[in-house]
Amino acid sequence: MDSKKYHKLVRDRIPEIIESDGKQCVCEVLSSEEYLALLDEKLQEELNEYEESKSLEELADLLEVMYAVVKARGWSVEELEQVRKEKAKQRGGFEKRILLKEVQSKD
Repeated sequence: MDSKKYHKLVRDRIPEIIESDGKQCVCEVLSSEEYLALLDEKLQEELNEYEESKSLEELADLLEVMYAVVKARGWSVEELEQVRKEKAKQRGGFEKRILLKEVQSKD
């Protein structure tokens, strides 16, 4: 029997999908602390995958992990959106494509 080892946070239906393919998998349910740590790793993994592919699918994966982080930290997506809107109101968005190159003091 061929076996491959992982230490990877996966989507909820992945074990079911693996087993429906006639394979067996070993999984565990993480503690809150372990879950948050692996969510942070997953966030970086998905960001790296998006940077490589520039695909909408990878961007959606990144957003899914962000939503999981929000929920795991006890916040809501509505709170996240409220904070995003407030920051955009105060500081703007990124639509103007401004690249800051230098700031000189008036001294």
